Amino acid sequence: MGEETTSLGGIQISPDAVATIAYHATLESYGVVGLAPKNLTDGIVASITREPSRGVSVSYKGDDIDIDIHIIIEYGTRINSVAQSVANTVRFHVEKALGLQVNSVNVHVAGLRISNSD
Repeated sequence: MGEETTSLGGIQISPDAVATIAYHATLESYGVVGLAPKNLTDGIVASITREPSRGVSVSYKGDDIDIDIHIIIEYGTRINSVAQSVANTVRFHVEKALGLQVNSVNVHVAGLRISNSD
């Protein structure tokens, strides 16, 4: 997966490139405040380096692309609707950019954030 051969040479798509597309698509979704680190180690690494794919992991199994996203949602929004919207938006943007089918998009809600009402 992630490789295509043309008459001019080969094209390889990195999982980090797919994660960056998914990251930006997630932030466009209504109700998403941010992305959460996948675990404590990723949280420490993300605070030191500003990697654009924080909270997103991509795995390839043959031609199948599986994406896991860890998000923080705005308090007061419907969690199920936001999660479905994120999954649909990420699937659309990745498939549009790559021209490949996404097998699954798993959305993990890591927390809620209350905005200041000032």
